[in-house]
Amino acid sequence: MTDYIKQQSNPISFPINGQSWVVLSDVEKRIKEKIENIGKPLKEWDISINYGIKTGCNEAFIIDKDKRDELIKKDAKSAEIIRPILRGRDIKRYGYDFAELYLLFIPWHFPLHLDTSITGVSKEAEKIFKEKYSAVYNHLNQYKELLSARNTAETGIRYEWYALQRWGANYWNDFSKQKIIYPNMTKFLPFYYDTRSFITNQKCFIITGNHMAFLTAFLNSSIFKFCFRDNFPELLGGTRELSKIFFNKIPVLQVNNEINKLFETTIMEIQELKIKKVETKEKEIEIDNMILNLYQLSEKEKRVINFHYL
Repeated sequence: MTDYIKQQSNPISFPINGQSWVVLSDVEKRIKEKIENIGKPLKEWDISINYGIKTGCNEAFIIDKDKRDELIKKDAKSAEIIRPILRGRDIKRYGYDFAELYLLFIPWHFPLHLDTSITGVSKEAEKIFKEKYSAVYNHLNQYKELLSARNTAETGIRYEWYALQRWGANYWNDFSKQKIIYPNMTKFLPFYYDTRSFITNQKCFIITGNHMAFLTAFLNSSIFKFCFRDNFPELLGGTRELSKIFFNKIPVLQVNNEINKLFETTIMEIQELKIKKVETKEKEIEIDNMILNLYQLSEKEKRVINFHYL
């Protein structure tokens, strides 16, 4: 038994600086080191990672299609502040399951939210909101007691009773940009490249910045799972916590605009197929191989990674 153990064993290097502790074979260790050495930590990329919207009262702010249509029928201006929303559970690899849910997107001090001189509750803002968006105002007024009972240190003090509790004050325009959406907790590590201006709830993160198409492909890749899955804490039931702090340390190969465009084209093809309910496995393997080739992995190294995660 002792001789067998000596022949089959592998030396283990213990991690430093609080990194995850993972047992790897020699070849797996070499692959991981190779990929990590090529990349640049995401905290040094020109990107932003932010939470989705926190309403403080989903019952009032998140509506279904029937209620959306009803509000718009009563007042066409309602459409200006009704946005489709994705929740953490809706996000899939290169896609989403839209539950036909919509968010009443109402920032603090709306519709005077661009006036930076307003620092507390604005009676003028509420008056204008009631006049200009009467259907939405009347809908929210049904929940005024619930809405007013939210965070009592802020509601009715820092912002109006009818406003969202957290609306992304410093990055709300990012929801209209090309972005990556992913759930804050998940077993499957799915990432969706969004060009449709979805809003997300607080069960999601969004990433905005340069080369989002390539980064989506990388995060959905077998390389990402092989090298970095264990960077994220495992919770009950195999769920992983995908907080920003864990992403910051992940090194990723940087690419140019031309390469990013190639990935964008392939991703959009995959997403169109998913919308049509057409099988996308072949295309997903194709884009995964594009990532593997960018990292200039040998055929043996590719087989090791694919054995685990493809």
